[in-house]
Amino acid sequence: MAEIEREAMEYDVVIVGAGPAGLSAAIRLKQLDADLNVVVLEKGSEVGAHILSGAVLDPCGLDALIPDWKEKGAPLNVPVREDNFYMLGEAGQLRIPNWPMPPLMNNHGNYIVSMGNVCRWMAEQAEALGVEIFPGMACSELVYGDNGEVKGVVAGVFGLEPDGSYGPNTEPGMELHGKYVFLSEGVRGSLSKEVIAKYDLQAGKEPQKYGIGMKEIWEIDPAKHKEGSVTHTMGWPLGGNAGGGSFIYHLENNQVYVGFVVHLNYKNPHLFPYMEFQRFKHHPMVADLLKGGKRVAYGARAITEGGYQSMPKLVAPGVALLGCSAGMVNVPRIKGNHNAMLSGKAAAEAAFEAIKAGRGGDELTDYETEVRNGAIGADLKKVRNVKPMWSKWGLTASLALGGLDMWTNTLGFSLFGTLGHGKTDAEATEEASKHQPIDYPKPDGTLSFDRLTNVAFSFTNHEESQPCHLKLADPEIPVKVNLPKYDEPAQRYCPAGVYEIVRDEDQPRFVINFQNCVHCKTCDIKDPSQNINWTTPQGGDGPNYPNM
Repeated sequence: MAEIEREAMEYDVVIVGAGPAGLSAAIRLKQLDADLNVVVLEKGSEVGAHILSGAVLDPCGLDALIPDWKEKGAPLNVPVREDNFYMLGEAGQLRIPNWPMPPLMNNHGNYIVSMGNVCRWMAEQAEALGVEIFPGMACSELVYGDNGEVKGVVAGVFGLEPDGSYGPNTEPGMELHGKYVFLSEGVRGSLSKEVIAKYDLQAGKEPQKYGIGMKEIWEIDPAKHKEGSVTHTMGWPLGGNAGGGSFIYHLENNQVYVGFVVHLNYKNPHLFPYMEFQRFKHHPMVADLLKGGKRVAYGARAITEGGYQSMPKLVAPGVALLGCSAGMVNVPRIKGNHNAMLSGKAAAEAAFEAIKAGRGGDELTDYETEVRNGAIGADLKKVRNVKPMWSKWGLTASLALGGLDMWTNTLGFSLFGTLGHGKTDAEATEEASKHQPIDYPKPDGTLSFDRLTNVAFSFTNHEESQPCHLKLADPEIPVKVNLPKYDEPAQRYCPAGVYEIVRDEDQPRFVINFQNCVHCKTCDIKDPSQNINWTTPQGGDGPNYPNM
């Protein structure tokens, strides 16, 4: 096949992803130099369409980027007024008092927000400064320069044949070149994954760790609504099967975010994260809150949990990793948006200085230094041992020792040094024969719902004639390896029902329903054979989250 010819557009900085990191970088670049040519490419149908967040925002990143955000109408309308922590048992709960909590766990001064709406507002600020933002433009390839540097991306490829080949109706897209390319794709982005592998950016770091976060928006009885209330729980229903917990945030208009996180380093391949979430809502405390209400939206996404010791090297020639592309979530706080914003600001400042000095296509080492030694590094370093403690010693020990470690880190030292994570989440999966299957109650259609019904509430859409964006390295592994060895966990770890084992006259067959995919990337992370590669589908496809 002849080489594909594409038009090319030249920019100073090309930014992939219109999340908090990418938009912050774009805004800061134009604040520093209004003449810089900056473009932001977003695969969602609009800015905010693919944003799913725990949605308690520490405004420190926004304070640093746009100090007058209140006057400019940023949608931070619900300050946190109440913080609750509970340990759940099957029939009851124990309130954990706030006073032993390290100061960093205090949500005073934070806001319950829709990060989708925050990003939409940030996009307005960026466009007012002259940033070009193109939604519906998935970036499917990196473009490399003559010296091996990243010099741009391919965006806007549409109409591929079902087998992935170019046909008569294919739009080949275009190349967007920049002196620097910022990857702010979110968790486990396909281009970020390529860059990390190509330049060996994970060398000398701990493996990245992940969780799967699922969230529903509920409209509840006004008599039960407590605007500004924040509740986190641990314990039931996960128990010793997996790490994780829940969040319940009361925002405006009698709406509540109900979310559930399962750490993906669980051992038992029979575990069904989505059904753990549905079972959680039947706890008496949660069921009473939701009774008489209605679910109005659903979504899911992976969360980076490795923290300080798992962040890869952040720069390679011509490219920088921002926000969750590098893993900047503070796990015990369940917050990463503030660090994403700070990373975008830091990357922009480093690129501005480099371009001013006539550079391009090199490593932005000043960005790396600022992240490691500045506010982001300080935030993540204090909590770096919480996740490995939980993984190694379980919930109870991690509560006590993790709390102690966060307290001492607040004072500038740790009794434990820096603990490692060990295995990847895929490697943590054990054979099915070592574990008992888990019997999950059938969803009742009132508090709990089956996956396909809930996926409809994510407003997910994929053009069915396009190639499947979930690529198998070996199509035989699901049935020949994963099914006999692990009872093919893809049937369960996917929160959207993408993967099925279908039996035709007792002959198992692996089916991929890619149209259901909500782009959480869990399959790319948790598949024990590492046989599934998540790639970006056509631009505009995927979930269309309302106010998530």
